[in-house]
Amino acid sequence: MSSKPFPKWAPQVIILGAVWGLTEAALGLGLERCASLASGSIMTGAALFFISAVWAVSQSAAGVALAVALVSAIKLFDALLLSLPLRGGAVANPIFAFWTEGMAFLVVFAILQASLSDKKSGRAAGGALAGLAAVNLFPLVKFATGIPACVFPGTQVPLALYYLPVAVVLSSVTVPLGLWAGAGMVRAAERAAALGPLPAARRLASPAALVLALLLITFIRFIG
Repeated sequence: MSSKPFPKWAPQVIILGAVWGLTEAALGLGLERCASLASGSIMTGAALFFISAVWAVSQSAAGVALAVALVSAIKLFDALLLSLPLRGGAVANPIFAFWTEGMAFLVVFAILQASLSDKKSGRAAGGALAGLAAVNLFPLVKFATGIPACVFPGTQVPLALYYLPVAVVLSSVTVPLGLWAGAGMVRAAERAAALGPLPAARRLASPAALVLALLLITFIRFIG
């Protein structure tokens, strides 16, 4: 009975997903005092950096889905450390955001890849469009989790929409950077493959990165 081979891009995607999860936890701690301001928009820009890097590595929706699933699992792990309810707004809503960010990126880049990827200006425009799409999808979170998006104080405007320009501008920068970083990972992997079979240490790099990310998040939470 034959089985499909493990995708060659999976180890790199796991590393990116682990670093994304760690970044999410660290940013969440650093931005805790401005949670009612632009923190969500800043995290959108950060998320699209990792999603675009994953896209550059895998060139597939499956790669993006794997990274989003991994960062969602890390978010649940972090919630357990903080004794947060898994269905609460601090957990369920960010996980919804991860998936909408991944979807927004795929819609923009999978459909318009040829016209967006050739030039730096096209990549920046694609990043801005992905950020715009992600921000506009997020207010739908109420229908997915039952928990409405936070609104700007004194208004009924969701924070995501109020700080939309922040997310769009950041994403126009982070997406090209993510595509560049992912392409660099691909070139590094190709050079390593040309040297022959990978030693055990390199084969263990992706699970080690995941374990290290979880340990660091645990450390952050216990000293926070």
